[in-house]
Amino acid sequence: MDVKRSIRRKDDEFRAFVKRVIMSCFFKIIMISAVGSNAFFTALWTSYDIRYRLFRLLEFSEIFFVSICTSELALKIYVDPTDYWKDGYNMLDVVIIIITFLPYAFRRFLGKQFTYLHVADGMQSLRILKLIRYSQGMRMMITAMRQTVYTVASVLLLLFLLMYIFGILGFCLFGSQDGGDYDNWGNLAVAFFTLFSLATVDGWTDLQKQLDNRDFALSRAFTIIFILLASFIFLNMFVGVMIRHTEDSIKKFERELMLERKMTLMEEKQVILQREQEEVSRLMHMQKNADCKSFSELVENFKKTLRHTDPMVLDDFGTSLPFIDIYFSTLDYQDMTIHKLQELYYEIVHVLGLMLEDLPQKKPQSLEKVDEK
Repeated sequence: MDVKRSIRRKDDEFRAFVKRVIMSCFFKIIMISAVGSNAFFTALWTSYDIRYRLFRLLEFSEIFFVSICTSELALKIYVDPTDYWKDGYNMLDVVIIIITFLPYAFRRFLGKQFTYLHVADGMQSLRILKLIRYSQGMRMMITAMRQTVYTVASVLLLLFLLMYIFGILGFCLFGSQDGGDYDNWGNLAVAFFTLFSLATVDGWTDLQKQLDNRDFALSRAFTIIFILLASFIFLNMFVGVMIRHTEDSIKKFERELMLERKMTLMEEKQVILQREQEEVSRLMHMQKNADCKSFSELVENFKKTLRHTDPMVLDDFGTSLPFIDIYFSTLDYQDMTIHKLQELYYEIVHVLGLMLEDLPQKKPQSLEKVDEK
């Protein structure tokens, strides 16, 4: 705390202004538009014909994007130079800025014939990852993926062990150079690639046909067992883990969003209370000649000075035209409601009358005695 106080900056007002600018919706719209337009022009850049005809436009869009991203980085570091590096999305922005300047650095210092220059150009597609910061849905998915790292790593490790066992087994059964399927099972690396195709159920029938052509007795049992274990168990387990953690992340995100809204509401209430306290303090300060210790005492003293014969100026709200208009509309709605209630009452009476007519009528007791005689 003492260190922070000793290095307290003198530009707090300007820094607060820059922070408001960065956090504003207008600035976010500018950044999203810049990233989106750069992604569009990068797609156009892949066509040699369009690149030749719109060279100036593509160059201008590149300069605009680099300027916007560099300005954003400089402003955020200016606002908070220490905590800026603690945010993972800020580090992603820094990495994207470094990747953006790689082609310029390679062409400047290593020449245009540099071997990996095309790799640096291809890495420019990572610029679109800047949109993650401005999308809550994508951030939520990344959080879910980060929470599933350990569980997914365990599932992938089990899948790797399964592929290792079946890879060695497949090499010993089908990988012989004499009469075996050497192209698909000739060594462990090739066997891993073949097993990956079987796990994804992509072209497994062609692989099985090659084994059937060589009359391997255990090939079908080997293929069926591995597909059942790898594809139907481990891959579905992987998907289930991802779905479960995604649902948990969504619920956690909704709770955090609700808590943030409550905190914002509490802050607004605190601001209103503080404003009212300042207003009361201002009124107390205006009463210099009054010997009052609190606002309630001031009100009580004011009540004691009132008399029943004191004239009071009233602003009659009932004489205003908007009130009269609303009052007449309310009366109209009230009349309509009463009319509908009367109609409903008549219908109820009519239905009850019909029900009474359908009930069997009992004879009076005097008539019953006459019939008995």
